[in-house]
Amino acid sequence: MKRTVFRGGTLFDAVSLTAESADIAVENGWIVDVGSGLDGDEEVDCTGRGVLPGLIDCHVHLTMTGSDVVESAQQPFSLQFYEGARNMAKTLAAGVTTVRDAAGADLGMRVAQERGLIPGPRMQISLNMLSQTGGHGDPWWPSTCVLDLLPPHPGRPPVIVDGPEEIRRKIRELVRAGADVIKVATSGGVVSSGAGPRIPHFRDDEISMMVTEAAAAGLHVMAHAHGEGAKAAVRNGVRSIEHGHFLDDETLAMMAERGTWLVPTLSAGVGLRQAIESGVPYPEHIVEKIQAPSESSVRRAVDAGVRIAMGTDAPLYPHGENLLELELLVEHGLSPADALHAATLSAAELMGLEATLGSLTPGKRADLVVVDGDPLDVHDLGKRVLAVYQDGRAVHVADRDPVS
Repeated sequence: MKRTVFRGGTLFDAVSLTAESADIAVENGWIVDVGSGLDGDEEVDCTGRGVLPGLIDCHVHLTMTGSDVVESAQQPFSLQFYEGARNMAKTLAAGVTTVRDAAGADLGMRVAQERGLIPGPRMQISLNMLSQTGGHGDPWWPSTCVLDLLPPHPGRPPVIVDGPEEIRRKIRELVRAGADVIKVATSGGVVSSGAGPRIPHFRDDEISMMVTEAAAAGLHVMAHAHGEGAKAAVRNGVRSIEHGHFLDDETLAMMAERGTWLVPTLSAGVGLRQAIESGVPYPEHIVEKIQAPSESSVRRAVDAGVRIAMGTDAPLYPHGENLLELELLVEHGLSPADALHAATLSAAELMGLEATLGSLTPGKRADLVVVDGDPLDVHDLGKRVLAVYQDGRAVHVADRDPVS
């Protein structure tokens, strides 16, 4: 059995939130030792470089490309899967070795990655997002046409539901189709024809049914949620709040008490504003929602003791540029080490993967990201990724395998 030593790098310790020089020994895809002067059959020289655990993005949409919803809805149905393969490769090359897909990817994409048919991050999938009639995921538009960014197919069930019993059946359909997590919109959103973020969706009995039925299958619920919709989601036991604008003190206190995670997706707002500036032809009512004053709750959430995990909402900011989120988290009150923790051990804990991912610890998968310079400097970190290893195998080396 070949033993590879990654020698002399400055390792980010996601447990202590520090970075120190050490070697990492890897065998058969797993970390077997961390220390000084380790022996091996092969050596990777990491002197003068930082080494991070494989990064984790808890909110992506791999089958979506770009932020022009009208243009995307006019593409051939199967194109999403080819673009998804490219987006997976871009994400992996950015140092993101694991993702939670928040609607879009189906079981076939996950299995293709697991079998090595296509390069990409390992993934948990939600398939699609539960929405009430007229909610954030309802593809109906006022013109009475349907503009569905996630059209249903045998591997991605339709998800417009009303009432607890419809929800019970739908979650069972999603589980049958391979969902690893249940996604719901408990408030309105920005890039949809319906209500804005401050309007709550679904009632308590409906959200409670989602959590109960998901739990029966051993799954958690992630909620696209803002304001009062987030409060209802937390009150009824969801695992994480995605985006999470307009969270009041009561909601944040409940989140801290119950251990509910916040996945802020700060990159999404940057991407949407850039899309408007570049001339993407959003309908006026969507432009108004994008440009409306909004308040990120990250700084107050940190102060309240809410746990933060990294998520980007790519492609609202492009796939492959996921690490901008780390800089934005720092701008919103996290230390660089805490931002890295949000993208490593915190994210692994949110996804229930902390036993095998999230830190450079013996007994965990050998997902490693080698970066130029100090690993605790998150500024332009995405541009400093030199090599990415997944299960101990090099899956990206800068300037050798560019992803176009």
